[in-house]
Amino acid sequence: MAGTKLTGKQKAAAIIISLGADDASKIYKFLKKDEIEQLTYEISRLEHLSPQVMEDTLKDFYDLCLTQKVITEGGFEYARNVLEKAFGSQVATSLLERVTKTMRTKSFEFVRKADYKNLLAIIQNEHPQTIALILSYARADQASAVIADLPKEKRIDVVERIAKMDRTSPEIVRYVEQELEKKFNSIVSVDFTEIGGINYVADVMNNMDRGNEKYIFDELNKKNAKLADEIRMRMFVFEDIVTMDTMSIQRFLREIDSKDLVYAIKGSNKDVADMLFSNMSTKMGETIKSELEYTHNVRLRDVEEAQQRIVSVIRRLEEEGELIIAKGGKDDIIV
Repeated sequence: MAGTKLTGKQKAAAIIISLGADDASKIYKFLKKDEIEQLTYEISRLEHLSPQVMEDTLKDFYDLCLTQKVITEGGFEYARNVLEKAFGSQVATSLLERVTKTMRTKSFEFVRKADYKNLLAIIQNEHPQTIALILSYARADQASAVIADLPKEKRIDVVERIAKMDRTSPEIVRYVEQELEKKFNSIVSVDFTEIGGINYVADVMNNMDRGNEKYIFDELNKKNAKLADEIRMRMFVFEDIVTMDTMSIQRFLREIDSKDLVYAIKGSNKDVADMLFSNMSTKMGETIKSELEYTHNVRLRDVEEAQQRIVSVIRRLEEEGELIIAKGGKDDIIV
């Protein structure tokens, strides 16, 4: 398996193997039955790993453990300062994002397992800020379903509060969890953890039916046009092109500046590039490939701006009814 990028489960299996049978058995005592089954399955399938892959996996694991330890002992901002000095800004940001995401998924786990109707019944009469906090820990599909069934005047308030949410103190989290204890038998204590935010609310809106999506954006635009635009722009990213149908891709390609297309493909992954080339005419494909060969030393900022301009064209054409952006299978298509 040398040269192969390991999945998260494969990395966990590699770590367990490196510990040896005695220490591994101690780890197993802290795992749930389904986690033991998944881990054992991956261990049984794991082929020979090269020393370099094993070393990289162990280092990654150590760095993540160190990051979580620093967050727990000193808080989020302290952890950021320490990690930036140790690893540099880019690596520190990546580590913090991975660890805080893991910490977030452990909090309010009982909420994510609940039926959205039960969740709605429990929280619908709470203050919008409390609802926003709870939904920030819920799955995106749960949150979108709950928001869609809230009273209209409350929907906008809750969406706005989720989008503006950054970090919440352990005291507030514990208080909210204690209020829900009668219905959900779980209390989790965490340090300052990133929750909510624009990326999360964009994910929620991507799961929303278009009627509610339009209503929320129309109303939110009246209250905070800048926030509405930020959410809307993050609802469809350049890499999402691979989820679009052939006719829609061919439609927006007719609107795109060739230079933007070259820059965008230059910084894209193979799946996106292949999807775009497969929907171009032979002549257009040859022209773009030729320009790519002579395009060097492109700044990341220029790539991102080109990709964003393409996304803007796609969003505009969708609003005009010229193409379709799939929204998690929630659109009914009449052929």
